[in-house]
Amino acid sequence: MFKKNQTLMIQGTTSDAGKSVLVTGICRVLKRRGISVAPFKAQNMALNSAVTIDGGEIGRAQAVQAQACMLEPHTDMNPVLLKPNSDIGAQVIIHGKAIANMNASSYHHYKTTAMQAVLASHQRLTSQYQVIVAEGAGSPAEINLRDNDIANMGFAETVDCPVILVSDIDRGGVFAHIVGTLELLSPSEQSRIVGVIINRFRGDIALLQSGLDWLTEKTQKPVIGVVPYIHGFHLEAEDAINQQQTIATKEPESCLTIVVPALPHISNHTDFDPLRLHPQVDLIFVGPQQQIPAADLIIIPGSKNVRDDLVWLRKNGWQSALMRHCRYHGKLLGICGGYQMLGHSISDPTGIEGDCGTTPGFALLDVTTILQPEKQLRRVTGTLCLDNSPVIGYEIHAGITQGPALSRPLVSLEHGDDGAISSDNQVAGTYLHGLFDHHDSLASLLQWAGLAQITQVDYVARREAEIDKLADVLEEHLDLDFLVNIISQKLP
Repeated sequence: MFKKNQTLMIQGTTSDAGKSVLVTGICRVLKRRGISVAPFKAQNMALNSAVTIDGGEIGRAQAVQAQACMLEPHTDMNPVLLKPNSDIGAQVIIHGKAIANMNASSYHHYKTTAMQAVLASHQRLTSQYQVIVAEGAGSPAEINLRDNDIANMGFAETVDCPVILVSDIDRGGVFAHIVGTLELLSPSEQSRIVGVIINRFRGDIALLQSGLDWLTEKTQKPVIGVVPYIHGFHLEAEDAINQQQTIATKEPESCLTIVVPALPHISNHTDFDPLRLHPQVDLIFVGPQQQIPAADLIIIPGSKNVRDDLVWLRKNGWQSALMRHCRYHGKLLGICGGYQMLGHSISDPTGIEGDCGTTPGFALLDVTTILQPEKQLRRVTGTLCLDNSPVIGYEIHAGITQGPALSRPLVSLEHGDDGAISSDNQVAGTYLHGLFDHHDSLASLLQWAGLAQITQVDYVARREAEIDKLADVLEEHLDLDFLVNIISQKLP
């Protein structure tokens, strides 16, 4: 049925309309049908990233989508990744490697070059797989970004692929979003949209039917499906922290309170998903000017701008809070940038993340860090030095950390030891992302933090089960025969 070089694109009326989730689910549905399928996102702006099989870096959402396709993530699945390091600038990553920091104006002019990387990756994927399910970014109707667009209709027009438009009804205004988006597109772009999907619907579908009939008549676009709001559903977030995706069955009598500062440039906060979903953990993200609650464990997360976020922590009262926490024998863990902050200082002699200079750390681990241009990118396995339980994860960092505290590592990896743990067993740090993913290391670290009896939770199995759950919902609520027919033929 399928020929090669078939691409289907999912675009959204807004950011967070559900594009990433729908691409994930559609990929798994097609895979179930025996179709060779791969995900693709031309340009992603996100601070949650993953390390690929070819030693590069892509958006975390595309790694999850690769899992839905039962593939190893590859840099071709997300050829352009933008990692914001300020309000007006970002690190630009092409084919998995950081090439420069650019402000918005500079990147706008660079887009024509970036498009060549996008098309090269797309061509390689189409030569290997029957179907490519591509994800747009933001909205195709963002007028100020239409020139030199590589993420939405600019890409779709170039590769000549059909587009499905998705909109989130849970936010309200779904009909205005869909009609307004179509009105702002050019005639050729409008004709490229073959149907719409309404996402996250709650309630009686019969009460929506008159609206669906009106929408079809108004736009002349079929509604391919109405996807219900999936309660208790979890999928790793593309970027923003989602504190509402929690499970209700906590065990308050045996809960461990874990507090994480929501840094302005927080990266890879998906590290904490296994904790957020654990029935014995009360995980709290603390934002600016919020009260810092008492905790059993404080975790300082990764950061795309470590020195700026270190200054932010001090301005928001974390210096005294951490010292008080340690005086009361609470446990403290730093991951990646958070690990660097626990040392004596962080130096950026060449301006990797901003202005050149040195910022004093919290001096709770006897180490210092120097930021260097070359990133460490690798997927790793090893053991936790606390009890030799297995760990799995990845490293994405530009710093080199040295000091006496390294003589007591937190983890032992295949390429050598990593991190440090204080002599009083109270403060620890590591460069390892995914530290809590393996159920044994998760249990060991919760026990280190003070939880006596641990309920075993297999996060890796949970992640796979959630993808299947999503696919089951799409099988029931989307017109999959319509999708298959669209994919298997070229646009007129």
